[in-house]
Amino acid sequence: MSDANDPEWLRVDLDCPEPLLEAVTDVLGVLSGSGVEEKPVQEGTSRLSVFFKLRAPDNRQEILSLLQKELAALFAIYDEPVPDLASSLLADEDWATSWQKYFKPFSIIPGLVIKPGWETYQPAQDEHVIEMDPGMAFGTGKHASTHLALQLIHCCLQGAADKKMLDVGTGTGILAMAAVLFGAGSVVALDNDPEAVRVCRENITQNNLLAAIDCRATDISEIAEPFDLICANIVFNVLAAMLPEFSRLLVSDGQLVLAGILQEEQEEKILSLAAEKGFSAKTILHEGEWSGILLIKG
Repeated sequence: MSDANDPEWLRVDLDCPEPLLEAVTDVLGVLSGSGVEEKPVQEGTSRLSVFFKLRAPDNRQEILSLLQKELAALFAIYDEPVPDLASSLLADEDWATSWQKYFKPFSIIPGLVIKPGWETYQPAQDEHVIEMDPGMAFGTGKHASTHLALQLIHCCLQGAADKKMLDVGTGTGILAMAAVLFGAGSVVALDNDPEAVRVCRENITQNNLLAAIDCRATDISEIAEPFDLICANIVFNVLAAMLPEFSRLLVSDGQLVLAGILQEEQEEKILSLAAEKGFSAKTILHEGEWSGILLIKG
């Protein structure tokens, strides 16, 4: 048995530019399975703090090496320098639960609340609740591109019955679960990261949505069935490359929701590329520097 003063947790801090907050928080949360704190430090930059439970023998170097590898791959996509990691050891034996105070139920969009598993919450009439623990929705769920995607999905499913949706790059599964709660008949949720698929399936099970959501570690090129609605909240270059697949899989007059698009740098480009593939823009929403776009297949 370890001494009460032995370090049990590793805290890692890094400064992250605003455009990468959602993606970086998602990675940190999935790797740690615990809380991710976010505090603004200056204009356009936030400090992220993530907490890892140490195993015996001490595996701090293994954790730091994995973090550096995953962050290097992510920042390379955005052509940004990888931030320095600052780490410290925590001996507080109560830390395993004390971080829970940072995470309370919150309304992500009107009518949809995210809550951690240890909190009780009484939903209002016509309010939906998704239960997810930190390291998951409490990173991605509070960021603009997720808000925009959820608003557009909700719009697409208003008054619709039994629509079939494809969620590309599902991550935690938050968009897939919300779609079912909003009225989608079924959802296929894709991610090429096996760890993300594992987390997604855990969340689906936790929310009793296994019957409606099929989560697959499958490339979109292997999907053959048609969909009424496709949603993708991923980086611009991947969205652009996948437009032919979106067109192939959508039914005539099908709806395509795209998020993860920077308004000033990428919105016009993605609209032009989508038009070349036969899509027309129906709705464009903005939040901060981000755009969410609803397109119709012509």
